Amino acid sequence: MEPLLHGILLAFGLILPLGVQNIFVFTQGVTQPSIVKALPATITAAICDTVLIVLAILGLSLIVLQFEWLRLVLLVGGILFLLYMGKVTWTSPAANVEGEEALPLKKQILFALSVSLLNPHALLDTIGVIGTSAIKYSGQEQFLFTLACVVVSWIWFLGLVTLGAILKKFHIPNKIFILFNKCSALFIWGTALYLLMGIFS
Repeated sequence: MEPLLHGILLAFGLILPLGVQNIFVFTQGVTQPSIVKALPATITAAICDTVLIVLAILGLSLIVLQFEWLRLVLLVGGILFLLYMGKVTWTSPAANVEGEEALPLKKQILFALSVSLLNPHALLDTIGVIGTSAIKYSGQEQFLFTLACVVVSWIWFLGLVTLGAILKKFHIPNKIFILFNKCSALFIWGTALYLLMGIFS
């Protein structure tokens, strides 16, 4: 259960901030005439996250498990990065999603690919944080951790586009976006503390 819980908490903490990728998926739910027409962007973003997560976990594990000192360096680096990310997320302003226009299918997919694969935050999250966090697991435990991260990613993106479709006729208060960021920062700092405890255990 520990790998599952760790994966769920970590994935939620990293995916919750309303950055470029999340805002794009959300706005498709708001601007598209139906939720079905917003699914190309949603599914593309989820697939990209899945690929990045799996590659980060498998690739780093193969290398790091051979060098204990490298594992320690990456864990410390991941903790410092999480602490910094938590601070940035806590102080992030509300997102602005007004004035967006509906995109055709091809542009949805291309834009989702760009904000997912060319987004330095997404790459740092998966390789620098999820990948290093998975180092402490192996075998079935690592599979469960990976599965938890991937499932959370899919649930989040589908939930985000659904929320956009439901709320598109209403004005969304800025305080809701700020609350998302505050909750995310707490998740991120909690994960940093968890990893720090793991070093000394």
